[in-house]
Amino acid sequence: MMIKTIGVVGAGSMGAGIANLAALNGFNVVLRDIEDRFLEGALARLDKFMSKSVERGKMTEEEKQEALGRIQTTTKLEDLKDVDVVIEAVLEDLDLKKDVFSQLDEIVREDVILATNTSSMSITEIAAATKRPDRVAGMHFFNPAQLMKLVEVVRGYETSDDTVSSLRVLSAQLKKEVVEVKKDTPGFIVNRIMIPQFIEAIRLLEEGVASAEDIDKAVKFGLNYPMGPFELQDYAGVDIGYHVMEYFNNEFNDPRFAPPLLMKQMMRAGRFGKKSGAGFYDYEEKKELVKK
Repeated sequence: MMIKTIGVVGAGSMGAGIANLAALNGFNVVLRDIEDRFLEGALARLDKFMSKSVERGKMTEEEKQEALGRIQTTTKLEDLKDVDVVIEAVLEDLDLKKDVFSQLDEIVREDVILATNTSSMSITEIAAATKRPDRVAGMHFFNPAQLMKLVEVVRGYETSDDTVSSLRVLSAQLKKEVVEVKKDTPGFIVNRIMIPQFIEAIRLLEEGVASAEDIDKAVKFGLNYPMGPFELQDYAGVDIGYHVMEYFNNEFNDPRFAPPLLMKQMMRAGRFGKKSGAGFYDYEEKKELVKK
């Protein structure tokens, strides 16, 4: 199947980044969200993101405008009826995702692949909301989608070889490195490895072994990671990490994956990371605020 137009559902950080990535690589994009203000905000962020690339000489102003011109925005799911593939990037809420897939199943052509950008949730359960479970798969990008090189292509229980092959080809066209997740397991590969690291880092902080700043420093310089665990959680969203931990705990029925008490306290305090102005660090004063 020739893919020319990509539908993206959800204009948040991930959805907007995926739309931008597709447009930069020559695809037409239909970007959908529930309100115009979310779409306007997404386009403003993309304009700012690409303006920095223009300033650095990585692209021209003409290329930027061409990319923006390839993105059509809408608040109507029905406007995705002619796309060749859909990538869903709504909130990490399983019921919401299932509802979106059920609606898309009735709107798009029978041959269209429905992919979800979920970072951890069951592809099989999402696919069961459609009449085409063989055409449903995970296509997990990393934030920011324009820059991060990896895509996890994830099989659900009934995902066909043809669907996986098509998404591998599309990922290559988007200039990404691809790994195939052969079994539908919570967290796939990257988050299955990363979440336990986050939990252990939080436990070290709770126990008073070291400060958040020094734990981040140790991981960055000791393991050569680009960001420490607390910097990364604040960047990605403390709330997102918390919900993934809860999902792991429930799916695996294993208390090792349960969110630490400090994580629960931060959720109650509304400390969700950079987006709320404070997480493990206070971004107003740019200093560590949470000690334990």
